[in-house]
Amino acid sequence: MNAKISIIIPCYNQAQYLDECLLSVFNQTYSNWECIIVDDDSPDNTKEVVEKWIEKDSRFKYLYKQNGGLSSARNAGIEVATGEWILPLDADDKISNQYLELAEKVFDKDYKVIYCKAEKFGVINEFWELLDFTPKTLARTNIIFCTAFFRKKSWEEVGGYDINMLYGLEDWEFWISLLKDGGKVYRIDEVCFYYRIKENSMITELTRARKMLMLSYIEKKHLDFFHQHLGSIHDLNFEKEQNQAKAEYYNQQLQKLISSKRYRLMEKLFSIFNR
Repeated sequence: MNAKISIIIPCYNQAQYLDECLLSVFNQTYSNWECIIVDDDSPDNTKEVVEKWIEKDSRFKYLYKQNGGLSSARNAGIEVATGEWILPLDADDKISNQYLELAEKVFDKDYKVIYCKAEKFGVINEFWELLDFTPKTLARTNIIFCTAFFRKKSWEEVGGYDINMLYGLEDWEFWISLLKDGGKVYRIDEVCFYYRIKENSMITELTRARKMLMLSYIEKKHLDFFHQHLGSIHDLNFEKEQNQAKAEYYNQQLQKLISSKRYRLMEKLFSIFNR
């Protein structure tokens, strides 16, 4: 089939990670791709980093736009993409060198979304446990990360990423839009996506008030979907989910503290003073 794949990478203040991300694209075993890096008016040296990669490989492309947020940046990149298939990728994450090749093998199987197994890296290094896809599990929580394949025509049919999703959860809203009326989903049985966990992750910064605002918006937009699979979005018990998210965050902070040089120094001094 040899379909062209457009990899879309929005970048805002992530230039320090961009080389590692683009290297993972450059190392793909599948060759028919383009990579569009969308500079969302980033104040760092994003442009200089991208220009270096363009000199190395013309499949890399640079697109500048005024700052509009993650959804707006993805839409801008997809709008100019020439590939039949789209793969969003955040600038601080990376993919395995066979991800495109493994996905392309099932492009002709009439799947609407194709993704893979994943691992977290950075502050935390672990396998990312995600529930298997069903419409009901998708109604309960987001179970597909952003770096999954879909056709550009599917993006056009749902009107792209919703630019009203300014405070996170834009991936979940997009997958609901894409899949609520049906469509097959396929997960590659290999780890091909690596999700960076860092101190200032957008997920850990998503406050409860902002999350509830986005949940309320999603409920109103996709009320029929939630009623069909859950009866009501309120059955999800978001308070419990939020507490679990907080517990995970505080555990991350504790693990970082324990592994820090400052903690080890304080521990050593404490042991000296208590001799």
